Amino acid sequence: MEDQAVQDLALRRFGPRQGQPQEALGPPPHVLPRPSPPSDDSFLLRGKEHLLQHVRPSLFAEIELLILTFCTGLQDAVSFPDYHCFASNQTGNTVFLAVALVVPQLNGIAFLTANAAVSLGFFLIGGYVTGQLSHLVGPRLRIWLILCNLFQTLLVFAAAAIQRHYGVQPTGTPGLLVVSLLAFASGSQVVQSRSLRMTEISTAMATAAWVDLLIDPHLMTVRHKNRPRDRRIAFLIALFAGSLVGAGIYKITSANIAIFVSGSGKAVVTSLYLFNVGEESKGQTEVTGDVCMV
Repeated sequence: MEDQAVQDLALRRFGPRQGQPQEALGPPPHVLPRPSPPSDDSFLLRGKEHLLQHVRPSLFAEIELLILTFCTGLQDAVSFPDYHCFASNQTGNTVFLAVALVVPQLNGIAFLTANAAVSLGFFLIGGYVTGQLSHLVGPRLRIWLILCNLFQTLLVFAAAAIQRHYGVQPTGTPGLLVVSLLAFASGSQVVQSRSLRMTEISTAMATAAWVDLLIDPHLMTVRHKNRPRDRRIAFLIALFAGSLVGAGIYKITSANIAIFVSGSGKAVVTSLYLFNVGEESKGQTEVTGDVCMV
C-alpha cells in the first residue's frame, strides 16, 4: 500500500512515465476547470435581449428629453423668421390658419399660410404614425426608441442639407420641404417623449407647462422633493435656452447651422438610448411622478 501511495504521489508530481496514459491517473486534485470564453452566440443573445428591453423612466431619461427640448428650441427659433411658421409650436400655426381664413391679406406679412398648413399637417402625420406604431411594437422598447429617434434625426439633417443647398426660400418647394421634414420629426418626437411617462417634459409647447407649474399646490416646497415641478422648470429652461442659442446662431451664421446642431443633439440622444436602465422586474419600486408606484 505504501509503495502504491508513493507511486501515485510521484506520478502526480512528475507526470506519467513515457507510454503511460494520463487518463489512468484521474483528474489532478484541487484543479478547477477553466472557464470557457464567451461565444459569439452568447454575446449576440445578450445584445438582442438588451435591445428588446423596455426602457424605464429615470433621471437619465429626463436628461435625454431635456436635450430634445433644447433641440426643439433651436428649430423653432430659426423656422419662424425664415418660414413665418413654427416647426413644433402648433398652437401658433393653428392660430395663423384661423386668422388666414378671416383676414387672408395678412398672408405673407405676418405669416405664410401654406407653410403653417404644411407644418401642422406633417406634425399630425408624424405624431399619428409614431403613436400607432408604438402601440404595435411597444412604446418604450429600446430598439424602437433608437430607430424612431434615428429616423427623426435623419429628417432634421435632410432639412438642414436642403436649406444649405437651396438657401432660405420662404415660399416654394424647398421651403415646404424643410418645414415638412422638421414638422414630421417634431410630431414624432413629442409623441415618443410621452411614452417615457414624464408628461411634464413634452419637448415642445410651453403653455401647458407654464400653467401646470403655476397651479402646482407644492410649487414653493423646499423640504420635500417635487419631481413634476422640477421637471417643468427644467423643461422651460431647456426650451428657452435652445431658442436663445438658435437665435444667436441665426444672427451670427445661418439657420441651417442651427438645424444641423439640432440634428446633432438628436443624434446624441439616439446613442444615449443604448444606456438607459431597462424595465425593472415586478415587485420592485419605480418612481414616475408624484407617487411611488409598486
